Amino acid sequence: MADPRHDLPAAPSQWASLIEDAEQPWQTLATRVLVDGFRLVLEDRVQVRRGVETLYQYRPRGPRAVFVLPVTAAGEAVLIRQYRYPLRATITEVVAGGVEKGESVQRSAQRELLEEVGGTAQEWVALPAFYPQPSISGVAFYSMLALGVSLGEMQHEDTETIERLTLPLPEAYRRLEAGEILDGPSSLTLWQARRHLQERGLLD
Repeated sequence: MADPRHDLPAAPSQWASLIEDAEQPWQTLATRVLVDGFRLVLEDRVQVRRGVETLYQYRPRGPRAVFVLPVTAAGEAVLIRQYRYPLRATITEVVAGGVEKGESVQRSAQRELLEEVGGTAQEWVALPAFYPQPSISGVAFYSMLALGVSLGEMQHEDTETIERLTLPLPEAYRRLEAGEILDGPSSLTLWQARRHLQERGLLD
C-alpha cells in the first residue's frame, strides 16, 4: 500500500503560469494600507493611461488556498457542509483551506484533507490553478483530486462549523449540474476533476 505521506504529485507546469506579466500597462503612483493583518487590503492610485487616473482597492498577490475533492475507494465523494458567516447560510463545498507560510500547496492539501474530513489519500492528482476574484484580489486557488481516501477522526478548528457529507459520485455531480453546489471554487474543482474520474472508470 502506498504511503499517503509521500504520494504527492509535483506541481504541474500550469501552476507556474500564475505570475505577474513582465510589462504592466498601468503605473502605480501611490499605495496605502486600508486593512492590515491576515487579509491585507490596499488602495493604490494608478495611472491607467496618460490623463486617466483611478483609485483601486484590492487584496495583493501572495495568499494561496487549496481545494480538494476527496474520493474513497468505493467511489464516494467526500464533501462538507460548512456554515459561512457572511452568507448567514450553510453550503456544500469541497475540502478547502489556506496555504500556511512556508507550506507547499501539496502539503496544505494533505493537511486540510485530514483536518476537515479526517481523510488520508493513496493517490493525488494536481488540477489546474485559477484566480477566483481577479478584479479585486490577487489570491490564487489550487485544486487537487485525492483518490483512495480513507476516513477517520476529523480535526476541526474551534471556529469551524463543518459536517462531513459522503455521497456517491453520480449524486455529487447531479448536485453540481443542478446548481446545488453554490461555492464557485468547489464547483470548478468538481468540473476539473471529472475527466480524471471518468478515465478511471469511477464516473460515467
